[in-house]
Amino acid sequence: MSSSIGSLRFSPSFPLGPRITSRPSPKPLRVYARSDRPLEEIYNVRVERGVSRDRLEELGVERWSSWRSGRCRLPWDWHVDQQVYVVSGEVRVVPEGCRTGERFMRFVAGDLVRYPKWFEADLFFDGPYEERYRFRAYGDDDDDSR
Repeated sequence: MSSSIGSLRFSPSFPLGPRITSRPSPKPLRVYARSDRPLEEIYNVRVERGVSRDRLEELGVERWSSWRSGRCRLPWDWHVDQQVYVVSGEVRVVPEGCRTGERFMRFVAGDLVRYPKWFEADLFFDGPYEERYRFRAYGDDDDDSR
């Protein structure tokens, strides 16, 4: 009768040393440039510059609520669309996604601006500022006057 001697070999299920593969190297890293599209387009903020008296009368801007401010920073978020006519001064609008402040929208006296629902931004007023505003429901048309 012959006897055989056997041995059990235990090894970990993961490699202990460096593993050499024949896989190709990963694709080169892609760098995406910042979009040069206007922020108004990116954030769906509509603006009419230098609005005529006829347009203001058509919209009934004189009946809108009025708001004034001095030099300040105001964090703001819109829960409904808001239409604003800048009566005097200027505002720098830095959207939530542009926190470095190097990209911003600037609105001055004579501009008619429509901010969309759920838009978030910091508003910077560098001096006296006055606006007329109204809130707009979804589907309200800019051209209705009353």
